[in-house]
Amino acid sequence: MPISRRSALKMLAAGSAASLPPVAMAIDAAAQSSHKTYLPQWDSLQQHTTPEWYRNAKFGIYFHWGLYSVPAFGNEWYPHWMYLPGRPEYEHHLATYGSLDKFGYKDFAAAFTAEHFDPDAWVTLFKDAGARYVGPVAEHADGFSMWDSRINRWNAAKMGPKRDIVGLMERAVRKQGLKFYTSFHHQWLWGWYTSPQADADIYKPELADLYWAQKFTPSPTPKDYAENAPGAFNFAHPEPPPTQRFCEIWRDKVNEVVDRYHPDIIYFDNRVQTIPEMYRQQMMAHFYNCGDDRVLTYKDKDFAVGSGLIDIEAGQLTDKAAYAWQTDDVLDWDSWCYISKPNYKSAGRILHQLIDVVSKNGNLLLDVGPRADGTIPDETQLRLRQIGAWLRTNGEAIYDSRPAEHFGEGPTQIKAGSYVADHIHDFTAQDIRFTTRGKAFYVLVMGAPGSEVKVASLKRDTPLPGGPLRKAELLGSKEPLKWEWTPDGLTLHMPETRPSDDAVVIKLT
Repeated sequence: MPISRRSALKMLAAGSAASLPPVAMAIDAAAQSSHKTYLPQWDSLQQHTTPEWYRNAKFGIYFHWGLYSVPAFGNEWYPHWMYLPGRPEYEHHLATYGSLDKFGYKDFAAAFTAEHFDPDAWVTLFKDAGARYVGPVAEHADGFSMWDSRINRWNAAKMGPKRDIVGLMERAVRKQGLKFYTSFHHQWLWGWYTSPQADADIYKPELADLYWAQKFTPSPTPKDYAENAPGAFNFAHPEPPPTQRFCEIWRDKVNEVVDRYHPDIIYFDNRVQTIPEMYRQQMMAHFYNCGDDRVLTYKDKDFAVGSGLIDIEAGQLTDKAAYAWQTDDVLDWDSWCYISKPNYKSAGRILHQLIDVVSKNGNLLLDVGPRADGTIPDETQLRLRQIGAWLRTNGEAIYDSRPAEHFGEGPTQIKAGSYVADHIHDFTAQDIRFTTRGKAFYVLVMGAPGSEVKVASLKRDTPLPGGPLRKAELLGSKEPLKWEWTPDGLTLHMPETRPSDDAVVIKLT
């Protein structure tokens, strides 16, 4: 139950004095509106619920874009790996740019020009792709802020593009009636930069506020760095733990973006547990006190269960969840940022993932990687337009939908968890998913079926939202759809022409 502003301030006064100003301001602002007041305590934050707009949106697009887009090599972890001998990024860096004392990560800012960046055109493309929430990675693990920060001098408004990327995107997104999204990965910055080379630029005192560099420790070994993929080993918990100043800056960067750009949804990459919970709670209360219709997503156990919405990175679920959730996944099999040798997934692969996730009560957040000059590769644009074309025909089975009692049927097996999506075999036309919307029941077929679609889990006595089955229609087709009940379930007779080879949707009413 919401408490009074006076009681809230008394409780805050009993806590850390350092936490009082931002939270007290949030409570003061909240007191002027009708929404709940949230305290920086888990039991209060757990009272927040997922807004309906998010449950209806189903599909969002964001982008990894920063200094790491300049080398366009390996992946977005380039700034970490480039300082570690034995890694391909290290060898590439020395051969291409020179020694680490002469050319460090900071020096990519001069080439991060973004001269072709057109926020309105980007948002138009993402909207045409069917996204309902859109935005940038506000700050990745590299410590470079993509907004005009008063807290961090290493930002896109002061160097590189010399433009407020977050601010420009926020205005473009609002103009086209979408929800605005930002993501934060900067908890990784503590321990991100380390090298056995004592003369590397990361150890220069005048650059300490960018790199927060840690002394190199011999474990894991350079051999480990060479053989393991990013995140495959536990390098990320250096000693000592993050300083108070680092944690305050971590919190204040998020608050600055919240106060200046008012995102509807903020996303956190994992490892936020590195930050003591006091700072996490203060940040979360500040965000929620800006409005009950906000969404905060997190991974693993970084926030208390129920205080935000869980995100399963590159993941899926075996069965339908009783709660709303999200997976964020990437268009390029190999990288979350643009790389010079991309390996893109097909539009059909993305659509199948979207269908499966939505049938299990989730949303899909798709990542794309622009080039450093601000252009979006043609291959990316093609796939986004293909996704959008399918959604324009079949979107009524996705947007504003809710899961059916059973998510679907089919032979393709799915193991729940993060990074399982990459290992799932392509779905086939025998894999079927269900959604509902009002009195309609949708059968989503993952592929191009033959002359018949047989739905074994639908029987004559299966309750449908609108009552007994009266009509079946194939979305995107004007040809009538014949159907019949058999002992094996519902058989739907398909027309000769299909609106899509990727997936088709049959609406039952």
